[in-house]
Amino acid sequence: MSTVKPKHMLNKQLDALLEDETNRVANLSNASALLFEQLSEINWAGFYLWEDSENELVLGPFQGKVACVRIENGSGVCGTAFKEQKTYLVKDVHEFPGHIACDAASESEIVVPLTKDGIQIGVLDIDAPIKNRFTEEDQEIIEEFASVLLKHL
Repeated sequence: MSTVKPKHMLNKQLDALLEDETNRVANLSNASALLFEQLSEINWAGFYLWEDSENELVLGPFQGKVACVRIENGSGVCGTAFKEQKTYLVKDVHEFPGHIACDAASESEIVVPLTKDGIQIGVLDIDAPIKNRFTEEDQEIIEEFASVLLKHL
């Protein structure tokens, strides 16, 4: 059992929301709904999950407009974050080489890879309709959010 103690109210809410629930889809669904409800100035929040047999990320639970269903490993912000296993905070998506525009309204994005016990699960992806939406502080909070979520998956 992880000893992650959430510092930010959003992460405390997530921890309480997912307590005693073990269903992965339910937890990812509620996590995306919580982000979409609580974060200002975003237009998409959700997950892309790794399908080993297909060698790509596949759309998982999310909130927002319809989205791209499949993303190749290493493609776009999501595929790159997954492949490199590091968070990408993109202040202007139009400057990211190979950005995949699922929603033309998206201007900035943050993607956090999800890995538990050495197993790559996928990524948490949040888009915003304004440039420079996400700060380094946001990154810290969202990475912590991902850690709290992983404790419940």
